[in-house]
Amino acid sequence: MDVLRPELTWVDGKCYRVNFVDPSVTRGGGDDFETYGADSYRYEDSESTVDDPCDEFEIETTDGGRFRTLFRVPRVYFPYVIGSKGATRKRLETETKTNIWVPKQGMDGDIVITGSDKKGVAAARRRINLIVMSARQKQPFTHFISIPLTGNSIIEGFTKFREEVLQSCRNRGIDASIFQVPEKLHLTIGTLVLADNEERKKAGEVLKECKDIVIDPLLGKRPLKLRMTGVEYMNDDPAEVDVLYGKVRVEGSSEYLLQELADGIVEYFANRGLMQKQYEQVKLHATVMNTLFREDKGGVSETETSKKKQKPRESFDATAVLKIFENFHFGEQLVETLHLSQRYSTAKDGYYQSSASISLTE
Repeated sequence: MDVLRPELTWVDGKCYRVNFVDPSVTRGGGDDFETYGADSYRYEDSESTVDDPCDEFEIETTDGGRFRTLFRVPRVYFPYVIGSKGATRKRLETETKTNIWVPKQGMDGDIVITGSDKKGVAAARRRINLIVMSARQKQPFTHFISIPLTGNSIIEGFTKFREEVLQSCRNRGIDASIFQVPEKLHLTIGTLVLADNEERKKAGEVLKECKDIVIDPLLGKRPLKLRMTGVEYMNDDPAEVDVLYGKVRVEGSSEYLLQELADGIVEYFANRGLMQKQYEQVKLHATVMNTLFREDKGGVSETETSKKKQKPRESFDATAVLKIFENFHFGEQLVETLHLSQRYSTAKDGYYQSSASISLTE
């Protein structure tokens, strides 16, 4: 890490600096969590964290006059809170004058923070939240909010597109393996990292809340009619493309309705702490070709590929595709459902497995 340009993260309107601490220079010894081997991180902001207000958390007073807060953290993040040989936890306890209890390795449960000073307890919890947030941001996403584009019209149009590309565009890197599976065509709204069943359950509940607060006021419980026409790419060289997208628009309505809907959903999930908002606007895209789908000689599946160390991607020359199919009409369809889809999965109908879904018309 460049010490002059450390990693920054924003939480509740405050900017925190993330400083890496080398576990090799920390002192361990005699800790129940020696087997935890995660890197240690230190979080600082421009003000004293201990002096920050503490009414943002539920903190109770014990019979002994001490203060206590407990909160759930998926166990996959416990190693980051503990640190190598307990170094991170010890440092947090020293700096905030608290005691931090974390469930033993392999167990679920709440993290419990106790201390004689309420602000110190709040500071410790805030810093743990930052540690978990930073660790979560470094993980590949596990789920995504999706709009299926699997109506007969679009699947038939996509099948025709694939056949014509393979016949008329013999440019470098183009072969049948890089095309999307027709039954998995979709519009991606946003991605999430959900570490366990509790987080998946919470995301499903937030999706239902989002319907009442964001979706229904925009759509009035009417289905969306989407039209998929034309292709585009996101990098700056059409001869070196990794992903080609189909352009998706709302049919017979405000051209901004779909964008407003997607932005509102992402904003709601981000405010609930379940999604990282990366851009001001959601880039609406439906993947039709992707070099990550490219088969190796063994013909492994998408799931198996995801578990292997990824090799450098081999791009393809999309120059001819972009020229010939600039205005290709894939089709249109009514969209009546929104899904919380599981990455690298397949349901009985060929689409992604759904952890939760909502109807746009009920």
